[in-house]
Amino acid sequence: MSKFVIFFDQIKSKDIAKVGGKNASLGEMIAELTPLGIKIPDGFATTAEAFRIFLHENKLEKELESSLSKLNTHDLGNLSEIGKKCRSLISGGKFNEEAKRDFLKAYAILGAGKPISVAVRSSATAEDLPTASFAGQHDSFLNIEGEEQLLEAIHKCYISLFNDRAIKYRVDNGFDHMHVALSVGVQKMVRSDLGSAGVAFTIDPESGFPNVIYITSAWGLGENVVQGAVNPDEFYVFKPSIEKESQSVIYKKLGAKENKMVYAHGMERPVMNIKTSALERDNFSLEPYDVALLAEWCLTIEKHYGMPMDIEWAKDGQSGEIFIVQARPETVHGAKDGIKIKEYKITGKKSAPIVKGKAVGNAIASGRVCIVKSIADAAKVRQGDIIVADITNPDWNAMLRKAVSIVTNKGGRTSHASIVARELGINALVGTGDATSKLRDGQEITVSCLDGDEGSVYDGKLEWTVKEIDLGEIPITHTKSMFILADPFNAFRLSLYPNQGVGLLRMEFIISNSIRIHPMALVNFEELPESNDKKAIEAITHHYADKKKYFVEKLSENIAIVAAAFYPKEVIVRLSDFKTNEYAQLLGGIGFEPSEENPMLGFRGASRYYHPLYMEGFGLECEAMRVVRDEMGLTNVKLMIPFCRTVEEGKKVLDVMKSYGLERGKNGLEVYVMAEIPSNVILAEDFAQIFDGFSIGSNDLTQLTLGIDRDSAIISDLFDENNKAVKAMLSSVIQTAKKAGRKIGLCGQAPSDYPAFAKFLVDEGIDSISFNPDALLKGIENIIEAESKRN
Repeated sequence: MSKFVIFFDQIKSKDIAKVGGKNASLGEMIAELTPLGIKIPDGFATTAEAFRIFLHENKLEKELESSLSKLNTHDLGNLSEIGKKCRSLISGGKFNEEAKRDFLKAYAILGAGKPISVAVRSSATAEDLPTASFAGQHDSFLNIEGEEQLLEAIHKCYISLFNDRAIKYRVDNGFDHMHVALSVGVQKMVRSDLGSAGVAFTIDPESGFPNVIYITSAWGLGENVVQGAVNPDEFYVFKPSIEKESQSVIYKKLGAKENKMVYAHGMERPVMNIKTSALERDNFSLEPYDVALLAEWCLTIEKHYGMPMDIEWAKDGQSGEIFIVQARPETVHGAKDGIKIKEYKITGKKSAPIVKGKAVGNAIASGRVCIVKSIADAAKVRQGDIIVADITNPDWNAMLRKAVSIVTNKGGRTSHASIVARELGINALVGTGDATSKLRDGQEITVSCLDGDEGSVYDGKLEWTVKEIDLGEIPITHTKSMFILADPFNAFRLSLYPNQGVGLLRMEFIISNSIRIHPMALVNFEELPESNDKKAIEAITHHYADKKKYFVEKLSENIAIVAAAFYPKEVIVRLSDFKTNEYAQLLGGIGFEPSEENPMLGFRGASRYYHPLYMEGFGLECEAMRVVRDEMGLTNVKLMIPFCRTVEEGKKVLDVMKSYGLERGKNGLEVYVMAEIPSNVILAEDFAQIFDGFSIGSNDLTQLTLGIDRDSAIISDLFDENNKAVKAMLSSVIQTAKKAGRKIGLCGQAPSDYPAFAKFLVDEGIDSISFNPDALLKGIENIIEAESKRN
C-alpha cells in the first residue's frame, strides 16, 4: 500500500473516501465474503489522493475551476463547450514517476510478473459526501493488457470525471466539482468473453418484491446486459427455497441474446460485438447449477450488507468458475419508505397495439414520439416526449429526464433504459425488437404497462384515470380478503397490497396464455397427424425431447411465481376448468375434445380428471403441482377441484391424484372443492368428509340455482346473486361448512359491487372473500364496513 495504490484485500468499507464507493465495496467483499466461498477477482485501486496529486502537480485546479465557473447552470447551454475544455486540460496532464511506478508495480504483482488482461473502472468520491453515488457517470475499460494500455486507461478514467453527463450530474445534485475526486479500480478480467455474464438484483427490480433474486445472463462480457444491448436470459430464484435447499429456481425465460461482446486487440478497440450463433441463441447461457450457486452468493451478499443489492457477475469460459465483479446498493426500491401506489384504469376504447415489449413501471403515459439515434439528437427532444431508441446509454441521461416514457428495441429489466425509467418514476417498454421501425417522429402514442409482464404501445392518446392510494393505511380484516388471479406476472406487485393470500388461481388461463397447447396433444405428440398445429407444437417445444416435460415445466413455473409472491400465505390453485369448446381452441386440441350441445353443463371439471379421454392430461397437471409443492418447497399451495357433481366423483378424483403423487394430507396437502352446483350445497356435509374446504363459485351457483344461462343476453337481467334462493343456498353451505369445521370462502364480483351482499356474507360468518385485483380495495372497504356494523 502507498499513497497512490491500495490492493483490494487491504480496503474496507470505511475507506470509501480514499477509493470511492465501487472500490470500497469490492475491498469489503474480498475481505468479508471470500472466506465464505464467494469468488471475487483480485485487483487494486488507485487512490483519490493520487488524483488530487495529479491535478496539483499539473497545475490544473485553477484552470478547471475557472472553466467550470463559466458553466451556465440555468440551462447548461454551454455544457458541451465547458466539458470539452475540462477534458482537454486533464488530457494534457502527466503522471509523476512515483505514481507510474506504483501503478505498474501493483499491476506486476497482480499478474505475478506477467502482463494480464484487466478491467479498469472509475470510482468517484466526494470530499463532503463520500457515500454519494456516481453510478454510470464515468468511464470503464475492458480487456486492458500491458503497462502502456494500463496507464492510458487510468488517464482516460481521470478524463471521464469531466464527461458532460458527469458535470451535469454534479450540477443537478449540488456537488462542488473541485471536491470530487476519482479513484480507479484495476481488476483481473474474467474470461466471460468465452462464457457468460450479467446482472442480478436481490429483489424484483420491477415491483420491489423482496423474496426473489432476479438474474439476467447473456453470452460474452457483461457490458451488453448492463447497457441493454441484448435481450438476456432471465431467472427468478426464491430465497426461502435457497435456505431450505429445495429447488430454488422457480422461473426462467430464454432471451434472444442477439450479440456477444468479446475481446479484440489494442487500446482503441479492446472489445467488440459479434453475432451469436443459432446454437447460443437457442440455449440458456447459464446452467441450472450456476444459477443456484449465483443466487446463493447473492443472498449472502445481501445479508452481509443488510440491504437489497445490484450485483454484476461473470462466468469464466475457460475454468467454468463464476465470479462477482461488482456489488452496489439497489437505489430505487431499497430507499422507499412505505407503500404508496397509483392505480390506473383505461376508460376509453383502445385499438390493437402497434408494438409490444417488456413492461417497466406499472403506469401509462402519452406523448410525442422522438426517435433518438445518438447524443447528437438531444436538441430535438422536448419536455414530455416519449423517447424511442434502439438502446439508451448514460450519455443520454440529460435528455431522458425530459421524457415521460422510454421505448427501446433491445434490453431487459436490468438495462440502462429500465434503471433510468425507475429512477425517474416513469414507465418504459424494452426489448420490443422493432419500435424504431414501427413508430415515427412526431407520432402521438400511448405507452401502457398495466398488464403485468407485457406492455404495449397504442396509436393516439388514450383516456385513463389515476388514483393514489396509501396501502399502509388499509387495515387487515377479520374476514380474509384474498385475490382472484389469472396472470402470474402481476403477482409480485399485487402481493404488496393488503391481502391474505390467493383464494382462486385460475390454472386454465395459464394453460391458454403461457402453454397454449392441449396437454393430450403433448402426451400423444408422436401419433398426431401432420398438420399446422403439429408444426406449431414442435416449434414451441423443440427444446424438449419429451413433450410432456414442456407442459409440466411451464405450468409449475407459472404457479410457482404466484406461490412465491404470496408465501407463506395460502394460494388456492383451481385445477383446469375449461369447457370442451375452450379446450378445443388449444393447439392440437380439436382432435381430443368431443362436440357438445351445452359445454357449460358437459364434460368439464372433475368429470374429466378420471376419464380416459383426459386422465393422462390431468396427470401432467398433477405432476406440475407436485413439483411446486414437493421439489420447490412451496407448500402454501392448496388445490381445488371444480364442478364436482357427486361425492363419488370427488373420491375418484382424489384417488387419481394420489396415483399421480398428490395425496391429500401428505406434506400438508389440502384439497378444496368448488361449491358451485346445488348438489354441493345439498350434500355439503358429505363433501366435507372428503375435502378440506369449500370455495363458492357464485356465478355457476347462481345460474344453476335459478336455471339461467349466464351467457344469454335476453334473460341477463334475471341473473342476480342477491336473489333469495341464491342467498339461501349460500347460507346453507356456509353454515354446514362451519359446523363440519371446514374453511369456506367465496370468489366473485358481487361483494365488491354491493356492500349489502358483502355484509350478508360477513354476517353468515364466511372465512374469506376473493376479489379480482381491480376490485380488491373496494371489496376490503365493504368488508370493513360490514364488520364494523357486526361488532
